[in-house]
Amino acid sequence: MSAPARLAVLISGNGSNLQALIDAIAANQLNARIVLVISNVPSAPGLTRARVAGIATEVIDHRNYWERALFDAALAEAIAPRAVDLVILAGFMRILSADFIRAFADRLINIHPSLLPKYPGLGTHQQAIDNGDTEAGATVHFVTADLDGGPAIIQAATPVEQQDTASSLAARVRRLEHLILPLAVQWCCNGRATWRDGEAFLDGQCLPPGGWRYNPADQGVREES
Repeated sequence: MSAPARLAVLISGNGSNLQALIDAIAANQLNARIVLVISNVPSAPGLTRARVAGIATEVIDHRNYWERALFDAALAEAIAPRAVDLVILAGFMRILSADFIRAFADRLINIHPSLLPKYPGLGTHQQAIDNGDTEAGATVHFVTADLDGGPAIIQAATPVEQQDTASSLAARVRRLEHLILPLAVQWCCNGRATWRDGEAFLDGQCLPPGGWRYNPADQGVREES
């Protein structure tokens, strides 16, 4: 087995997707090691999750920087010595500058709570309900300078029920996030998922705009559906 991939995870809140990665590593479902967790929010509960797991943490409070470029430079400076293979935005509620994105290029991914390209930005679950969508979900994608616009790696969907509120839909989507994020991270770390010429590839095949559609029944085994 190859050496575990080195991961840096950026969070702003509860850190449930961080926990999904921690759990996947502990269960030997993900050949990786989280070497650093950074939060821009000093009180973020996800920092406690990381510390309990014995992971190094750092707080870089965006409010201490008068412009975004300086904040992003501090992020990059914290990550650089860790020699990371992948930087993961897991509920990181800051828009990153083009300079930061270029610095990490094809090793920077994000998880977003919608079926991109639908509903970039905030308020995704209420938008899905208001627009009468029959399904909603989550997407893991490579990060570009376009907000939530980078090429998608994988998506998972759940039906939108008639009685759904934004909160109930968010809870179901969050469970899907916990399934697809570790899988996407493993694909990126073992070279199965790649990005070139503005498109995402899985096993050398160009992925469609929404990425690979996850089927819970196959536990992430890549089969045509």
